[in-house]
Amino acid sequence: MDHNRYGHIESNSHEIKMNNRKSMDISGVINVESFDNEEFLLETECGFLAIRGQNLHMKNLNVENGLVSIEGTIADMAYVDHTSSGDKAKGLFSKLFK
Repeated sequence: MDHNRYGHIESNSHEIKMNNRKSMDISGVINVESFDNEEFLLETECGFLAIRGQNLHMKNLNVENGLVSIEGTIADMAYVDHTSSGDKAKGLFSKLFK
């Protein structure tokens, strides 16, 4: 088994399962960068994933297996990375690296 830079077992797989915009199960999560009741920022095997909504909370976190479950009203999700030129990505990363 391979381990990533955080010591977690690498799954090399990233999947999202959403149920009626009320809950999400996400695999391939490397790190939970930040979260509150309106936004989660996750580092995944496929890049940073921002999830926005209302009354969001973490239902389950399994760091060893890279699994995160989120509940709440999901309004938006987007992948952001350092090479993105959009204002949304710049805003997220400016918050991250202050």
